[in-house]
Amino acid sequence: MICGASNQDLASISDLCAVYAAAGVHCVDVAADSAVVHAARLGLNCARERTGSSPWLMVSVSDGSDVHFRKAVFDPALCPPDCPRPCERVCPADAISADKGVEASVCYGCGRCLPACPQQLIHAEEHQVGLEGLSQLLQELQPDALEIHTAPERSAAFERTLLAVAASQVPLRRLAVSCGLEGHGVTPAVLARELWHRHGALRRQGMRPLWQLDGRPMSGDVGAGTARAALRLWQQLRTIAPPGPLQLAGGTNDVTISFLQTLDPSVQARPSGVAFGGMARALLQPLLQQAESRQISLRDWPSGWQEAVSLARSLVEPWLQKV
Repeated sequence: MICGASNQDLASISDLCAVYAAAGVHCVDVAADSAVVHAARLGLNCARERTGSSPWLMVSVSDGSDVHFRKAVFDPALCPPDCPRPCERVCPADAISADKGVEASVCYGCGRCLPACPQQLIHAEEHQVGLEGLSQLLQELQPDALEIHTAPERSAAFERTLLAVAASQVPLRRLAVSCGLEGHGVTPAVLARELWHRHGALRRQGMRPLWQLDGRPMSGDVGAGTARAALRLWQQLRTIAPPGPLQLAGGTNDVTISFLQTLDPSVQARPSGVAFGGMARALLQPLLQQAESRQISLRDWPSGWQEAVSLARSLVEPWLQKV
């Protein structure tokens, strides 16, 4: 379950981690940030006490500019008084308001508000962890796993990031590599070649890879077409990717599993797992908002907690029966 590499909404992160851990996910992925990791562990500890569930905690970094590490920014004082504010309508995180503009802690960088603004007042700012502090940060956070977002033609940057990770000496159970085709102008064959370069670097450091195939970044709550994009990328790479689990991500939602069931039964290979981000948040967003209006956490609202876990299980359990 992906909380979002730029998401710093601490109350929601605690609740999301608690609910999805209770629903049975194997791993939760959060921003590489001390406050965020603390909030995630509060949620994971809650789930452990209630259900005995203990998923891995993964943190995300990037080896270069990446859409997952951005936030929208604009000055609301510049908005015309008669603006219909389409930016507010399209924001899935409810991070935009007329008086404050974008609430940075809530924005997770989906980018849907940027083209929606009729005045083109909104822009994106990068929010990344620098290499100079990465080793020390990982020593502080002590995650179970790490995800590195990468892109074609960034092999050297990836290796520098990997050296900083190795210098931390944190015993990672897996190192996930997230990469996709969208926005990079490359073919599946080129992407596979890039992943083989990453595989060689990981082997040299004795690290175990997990390949997170980013079909359509941060769009799982948009519609069925994004689920097709995620599965198509797996189909294109499954025979040419380097060794290691291939996981669906980027565009995954509640219909992904139905598309999986339409695959040719003569092909026995299947994705090793699935990562839910936007869909996981969207499913619980109404309950998170209700909890906020009650000035209580979802974890401390018994009927809300039960409903949230039930909703999360409806998304997660079909996959638990498959992987």
